[in-house]
Amino acid sequence: MNGQSHIIGPEDYAEPSCVLCGEPYGAEPKVRPIPQQRIIGKMDEYMSRRDYAGAERHLLYWLDEARLGGDKRGELLIRNELAGHYRKTGEREKALSNGDAALALLDELDFGGTISSGTTYTNVATACSAFGENERALSLFEKARTVYESSPRTAPELLGGLYNNMALACASLGQYDRAFDLYGKAMDAMGKVPGGVLEQAITCLNMAGAVEARDGMEAGEHRIFDLVDRAWDLLNDPSAPQNGYCAFVYEKCAPTFSYYGYFAAAEELNERAKQLYERT
Repeated sequence: MNGQSHIIGPEDYAEPSCVLCGEPYGAEPKVRPIPQQRIIGKMDEYMSRRDYAGAERHLLYWLDEARLGGDKRGELLIRNELAGHYRKTGEREKALSNGDAALALLDELDFGGTISSGTTYTNVATACSAFGENERALSLFEKARTVYESSPRTAPELLGGLYNNMALACASLGQYDRAFDLYGKAMDAMGKVPGGVLEQAITCLNMAGAVEARDGMEAGEHRIFDLVDRAWDLLNDPSAPQNGYCAFVYEKCAPTFSYYGYFAAAEELNERAKQLYERT
């Protein structure tokens, strides 16, 4: 195994090993876990550079490693990441197929009711919503909400993300009262998170869109511009972390500011994003 033929190693007495799993034929394969924290850290690096191709290669490599090593928990992590990645790149079939694989792994691992299951439901639901499957998305969001709200260990940022994305699905289905209630919960949850002002800004802009959809631009004008102004203040809050994710949020928010006539603000956000990407 290490080139030292003068020592007696397992190869001298053990049964031949499977070339794929490295275990003796007939033996129960050992799980070889993938390094989850290192994988996520590397993903953050790719996303800070907007290197989507590199991020995909990274995730697919570790998906193969998890499957070959029998690491179902690791595969669950990668499937979640891939569903989110393909959602961002607009690849519907890949996003939803990885989401379905993640849901199947929850059953296989018997993870129902765990925080991991809530996160998976949220991720898959968000992908479904992004591609217009809002009814299915809402069903999955409800499952995530049951898990998150019943656990005292749920981090507020998980709740904030759930409420915001669930509200988007409700608004898409015309359930505006429910959407505004969830947006309010999202604002409260992210108010407890360091740097949560970025997510709060996104929520304000989503609320502005829901007001327009429900009331029309003319009738909702005052409320809409109040929300857009509030979003601008939140994006300029000193507590906002100046990193790659912040740049991503700036880019995500800029078109909405432009849509509502805040052209200078949109231009400034795009310039800030560019500078942050160059810096990181």
